[in-house]
Amino acid sequence: MIRSAAAFFVLSTALAQAQTLDFPSNSALQTEAVNPAASYTMPLGIWDRGEMPVQIVEGQITQQAWRIEAASLTPLQIARPLREQLRNDRYRILFECQTEACGGFDFRFAVDTLPPPDMQINIGDFRFLSAERTGADGPEYLTLFISRTANAGFVQITHVGPFDTESVPLAGASAPPSRGFDETSGASLIEQLVLSGRAVLDDLAFETGSAQLAAGEYASLQALSDYLSEFPDRTVALVGHTDSSGALDANIALSKRRAASVLERLVADYAVDRRSLEAEGMGYLAPLATNLTEQGRETNRRVEVIITSTQE
Repeated sequence: MIRSAAAFFVLSTALAQAQTLDFPSNSALQTEAVNPAASYTMPLGIWDRGEMPVQIVEGQITQQAWRIEAASLTPLQIARPLREQLRNDRYRILFECQTEACGGFDFRFAVDTLPPPDMQINIGDFRFLSAERTGADGPEYLTLFISRTANAGFVQITHVGPFDTESVPLAGASAPPSRGFDETSGASLIEQLVLSGRAVLDDLAFETGSAQLAAGEYASLQALSDYLSEFPDRTVALVGHTDSSGALDANIALSKRRAASVLERLVADYAVDRRSLEAEGMGYLAPLATNLTEQGRETNRRVEVIITSTQE
């Protein structure tokens, strides 16, 4: 396990001149740990029945922890631009997962992470990504572990490059600032998508005890259709959420069915290209409000739209 207290680490908070990843300008490097010769156990699949597919890779290992100062960011919102930057830098995505689909608690603690407070991982809301590319000096590997607290987003980068090479700059912070969801409340749906890449479809109504979207016209779906018509290269995820009543597995399934119902309505009634849509469910893992009051539970029962990428 890589530990920043080990004698062979070089700890630094200096930003590099050039980088593979460009974080939002409201980000800060919390810590960096460099080991010139070590091995890293890189996850390649989910934790299931006590096992997780991995690949042991060797080389110079650099780990960084970044903090993004914005409230209510989602791990997907953080991951989307970083994933695109990796692809643009010739990395091939090997594996990607989120929270329970990764294996939840077991997956999180099977992966090597830098300690808090520099790196903080919300066990109920995280994403992981592993990637590789062939560089001028041989293969390189990179993983991202992304999570959030109520007030900030956190990203751990782990890079494995060839032995005995000059340290590769990993990241800087010159991209436009990320805005949390709370900072865009009151804006129109399109304004929220432009500012934060995320919006709640707040006028939807589902039949009682059902995942079926009730009949009727919805201004939020028309606005989303207009947005995707204006930006046909964009893809979005429709993500269902529930309150905390009931079992997690049942809530995740229900929230995903509701998101799928919204997807079908967008395709059938609003002429949205199915290829630009996907449906996911988070259950009660990402609340916007307390589940201790009826008003809070009602707020948490929702479907959000999140911009995921531009089509390649």
